[in-house]
Amino acid sequence: QLVESGGGLAQPGGSLRLSCAVSGYTLDYNGIAWFRQAPGKDREGVSCLSITENSTYYADSVKGRFTISRGNTKTTVFLQMNDLKPEDPGVYYCATGHTHIVPSHPFVPLIYDDWGQGTQVTVSS
Repeated sequence: QLVESGGGLAQPGGSLRLSCAVSGYTLDYNGIAWFRQAPGKDREGVSCLSITENSTYYADSVKGRFTISRGNTKTTVFLQMNDLKPEDPGVYYCATGHTHIVPSHPFVPLIYDDWGQGTQVTVSS
């Protein structure tokens, strides 16, 4: 089970920290990612943490602004979002995958088996 939290309203240039609580079968993941979906747009990958590769990946649009991290255990993953921009709003989902994360394509939705319900992020002045 995946449960996201931490969404809300932020001003442009502001920050939010999203959390994803992982439990049950989904704890045995090799990769965990954040996706987002804005109204009328396709779901897009934002950031990914690969356990097997010990690597992180970011969409170009968020590089240098967003940071994915994990707590001391695999049960909580965070997405620190700084310098939020008008193009960042949407529903943010975390997802876990049990297959190998291909570094050149970390955001293929099909490789992620479990998804949370999402948390809404709004950026407005």
